[in-house]
Amino acid sequence: ENQMTILSRDTGLVEAALSAANTFSDGLYTDDAFNFSVEGTWVGTITAQRSLDIGATWRDVDTFTSNIETYGFDPGPTVAYRVGFKAGEYTSGTANVRIGR
Repeated sequence: ENQMTILSRDTGLVEAALSAANTFSDGLYTDDAFNFSVEGTWVGTITAQRSLDIGATWRDVDTFTSNIETYGFDPGPTVAYRVGFKAGEYTSGTANVRIGR
């Protein structure tokens, strides 16, 4: 998998236009409540992942196959989230993803 960066703790928003397999957004520290959005015209499976070790290891936490507006809560001080298409899980289109806090 490609390794994207985890943005500074001061950053409260990450956005990405995903249109290929094995691509992910940058990681965003959550520290508390966060919102999550996927929109666009796309076919595939988007996987939300979290890291507890500053991006060394990413673990799957949820998957999405259609546009969604939702939110999460994770109070861990070193928890980061990213979303993207894993290898073999992208078919077509562009998914515009957003994680904010």
